[in-house]
Amino acid sequence: MVVGASVDTIIRRGSLDGLPCHWLPAAPALQFSADPFGIWRNGLLHVFVETFDYRSAHGAIAVHVLDASLRVLETREVLREPWHVSYPLLVEHDGATWMIPETSASGGQWLYRARAFPFEWERVGRIDLPALDATPQWIGDRWWMFYSPAGTPRERLTHLHAAWAPDLTGPWTPHRANPLRIDPRGVRPAGPVVHIDGQIVLPVQDCTHSYGCAIRLLSIERIDETGLVASERGLLRPPAAAAPFLDGLHTLSGAGPVTLIDVKQRLFSAPALFMRPRRELARILARMSPNRLK
Repeated sequence: MVVGASVDTIIRRGSLDGLPCHWLPAAPALQFSADPFGIWRNGLLHVFVETFDYRSAHGAIAVHVLDASLRVLETREVLREPWHVSYPLLVEHDGATWMIPETSASGGQWLYRARAFPFEWERVGRIDLPALDATPQWIGDRWWMFYSPAGTPRERLTHLHAAWAPDLTGPWTPHRANPLRIDPRGVRPAGPVVHIDGQIVLPVQDCTHSYGCAIRLLSIERIDETGLVASERGLLRPPAAAAPFLDGLHTLSGAGPVTLIDVKQRLFSAPALFMRPRRELARILARMSPNRLK
């Protein structure tokens, strides 16, 4: 969903209600789209999303190209790997466009660079961190990356880690005080870092009732090699305009004058339920596959 307000405006008002909302194309049956991240180029908004297929238990990355009136001009898959790929966070750095999707099923975290934006991407380096939803940002005199560890199911949601590097390509040094924050409600990154009113704000998932049911705004007062000092700034829930998709708000991603979010509705699906054993088998085979990169 594209919200007609900047992410700064949303954070200041502390709510998504009352803002104009525009739906992106719906996913086909037995699929869903999530994790939207966007960049404007030449008057066009490029929205990259995870597309998950219940039949294969794999996610891939697609892009929607929208004009200034938010009309979809083209949709195309741009990244598919032998493993699950999601959270296509984008970074513009050093004259190039980079993508740091979640690729833990491959056995590592990978960095991609646009060979021909927005449709062609190449894998250019490995980040040696067990990172989920890695979210990098230049803060002070170095790059900082916030992420959740690829540990137990509980740690994946409730532990926040960080690492630092002199350059986006590394080398990355895990913070010696990891985990920097533990919160039973959830603290997994949920979108790019936002600089607003002299503060650094990190959206994180609130998983109190279910995975990604809302977004909490974590105001980072200090991050350095000694530790993290942060406080909560607010909680964002799905806007009323998202009805009936009011069961979750999973991503908050600014793109200039608009903001990208994903919302969800929890429904019973017999076909999806019957595919669960197949999905679990696919995950086991993926972990055993020689295609996993070391």
